[in-house]
Amino acid sequence: MLFQRPWASLCLLAGSLLGQTWGLGLSEHPDIKAIYLRTHSLEPPYLDSDMQSRWWDFGGDTIIRTDKYIRLASDKPSRQGWIFSRVPLTATNWEIIVEFKIHGQGNLYGDGFAMWLTKQRAQEGTVFGSVDKFEGLGVVFDTYKNNRPGTVFPYVMAMNGDGNTPYDKDADGKANELAGCSARGIRNAQIPTKARFTYFQDQSLKLDLQYKTEDEWTQCFNISNFKVPPVAYLGFSAETGELSDNHDIISVKTNNLYQHNTGSNAAAAGSSGKGGTTYEKKAKAEGGSWSWFFMKFVLFGLAITGSYVGFTVYRARQRDRF
Repeated sequence: MLFQRPWASLCLLAGSLLGQTWGLGLSEHPDIKAIYLRTHSLEPPYLDSDMQSRWWDFGGDTIIRTDKYIRLASDKPSRQGWIFSRVPLTATNWEIIVEFKIHGQGNLYGDGFAMWLTKQRAQEGTVFGSVDKFEGLGVVFDTYKNNRPGTVFPYVMAMNGDGNTPYDKDADGKANELAGCSARGIRNAQIPTKARFTYFQDQSLKLDLQYKTEDEWTQCFNISNFKVPPVAYLGFSAETGELSDNHDIISVKTNNLYQHNTGSNAAAAGSSGKGGTTYEKKAKAEGGSWSWFFMKFVLFGLAITGSYVGFTVYRARQRDRF
């Protein structure tokens, strides 16, 4: 019994530690490490103690309710609002997850909101509340159809502005579109609606949407050979016309992405299927090192237990002799 109890304890300890080790990080992307960027993220209460934001400017008709949302445009006619980062997003590869809410009363509504990564910032205008002839990336969540036969609305669309071409508002941006998808059900959804943008420099821009079922992502588009300006400000804007809706930003989480095993940028890992092989090799190497460490730990414990048992038996025999 003296031997069995320490041995059981050591086995339980080693097993629990191994379980904790192998459970770490396996629910995350195996090849890519994400670093949270506070400068380009938003979460309640949104504002500092002086009712300003250190990292964001906002204007127009934007309303900030510190416990719930940033309302870019309210459910009233002719509203425009925006919020833009104060510093440019300079990460080579990044992921932006936006939780938003488009909601209102009735069956007639408009117009929508947009996410921007542009050289211009904090300028009110005619394109979903922001400036026209922008330079950079614009992704619009258009809820009102003007003139686009055969397209189901709401419609989500990516544009790459060159600084000179105006937005084709009469045709809902058809002439400006790079890629897009219909997202019927994104308004007045019963679950948190989210957009996840993933960018790898000069290689791809991908958008996934969550609006059908929680934790179920639907790919909207994946654009190859896409390039965001190296100096671009992150922003959001919205507008209403004769028809209206509430357009709320609930949270923004921005991560800088890079390859975990070398610390370098993860463009290759994100755009090809080779990352899995790298991770498997790494996992085996790490697994082998941890296994050897715990094997030595258990052997050391056995040695101590054996010494203790031997010493106890020796003392018992010495008593018997005298």
